[in-house]
Amino acid sequence: MKNQVKYIVIILLVGSLLYVLNYFRQANSASIIDYETEQPFYTSIKKEVVATGKLNPEDEIELKPQVSGIIDKIFVEEGDIVMRGDLIANIRVVPNEQALLSANSRINSAKLSYNNAKKLFDRSKKLYEKGVISKQDFENSQLSMEQNQESLMQAENDFKIIKQGTLTGGSTANTNVLSQISGTILEIPIREGSPITETSTFSPGTTIATVADMTKMIFEGQVDETEVSKLAEGSDIKVILGALEKEEFKAKLTFVAPKGIELGGAVQFKIKADVSIPQSVNVRAGYSANAIMSIGQKENILCINESLLQFNRITDKPFVEILKKDGTFVSRDVEVGISDGINVEILKGVKEEDKIKVWNSVEDEDPEESRRRQDENSREFED
Repeated sequence: MKNQVKYIVIILLVGSLLYVLNYFRQANSASIIDYETEQPFYTSIKKEVVATGKLNPEDEIELKPQVSGIIDKIFVEEGDIVMRGDLIANIRVVPNEQALLSANSRINSAKLSYNNAKKLFDRSKKLYEKGVISKQDFENSQLSMEQNQESLMQAENDFKIIKQGTLTGGSTANTNVLSQISGTILEIPIREGSPITETSTFSPGTTIATVADMTKMIFEGQVDETEVSKLAEGSDIKVILGALEKEEFKAKLTFVAPKGIELGGAVQFKIKADVSIPQSVNVRAGYSANAIMSIGQKENILCINESLLQFNRITDKPFVEILKKDGTFVSRDVEVGISDGINVEILKGVKEEDKIKVWNSVEDEDPEESRRRQDENSREFED
């Protein structure tokens, strides 16, 4: 029994010794953490804001009819260039039967009134010629006849307009849709034979065509609330079209909305800019575009690569790790300035000759170990 206990103890001791030896062998064979370093440098930083939007014509109108009816003829096609006053379409009026009956009834009533006033006038004229009535009574009867004659003419004109949509049938008739500006036909949403409704107080009416002056283009986009305060109307910007990525067009910021709109949980402000498009470039309405606006620029400033910055997990303050003479690193608080997303200005905390740790990856390093080291750096930075 004693021998058995003795053997068990010996086996446990040997096993423990082998475990300790294996542990130190693995620890000694681990990759040595050798961090690279970078030094601050002087450069220029230009901070820019990019706003997404579209390129649209400055002058764009929708042509709507003044009478309801059926599109009888369309004289243009999408893409055609028209001048102000050109005929776009012709409308065939389909009269409302109830309105026709009402207008016809007004004509009959006006005729009865006119015929009665005419008889009174003829009678008054004979009496006036014989000296039976005064001149004033004669003139009153004449005025009454002329007023009833005018009412009859008005009723007849109303009937003609309801039935035909026009009195004269000329180029200025309500049944003719004319272009109100010179430009390009962007869209014709209706076709010949389509029913249309007129523009009124209670209805916007049917759009027959959209016309725009393509020689004057503007950029319309959205800017985040964090950047809008840095924009100034009248400043020069650059516009890049999605369809023409290799070309930049000069533009001038003309409008920044005084009120923001919440989109997707963020407040956006609308902006507009006049874009200079060369005549040799063919652009189309609705092109997607990006506006690049400069909101800050500094020359010859001390900078570091922004990837060198670390942030304390508790205070969220930036810091870097500086290489000491003994080969170790010490955390140092920094104050940063302008950034372009690649380089960041250092206002305080780092000198040009300092060597800053680059967080290069360590081969076969455990992620838990990496997080542990970062936590230790954060605690050291707080101390």
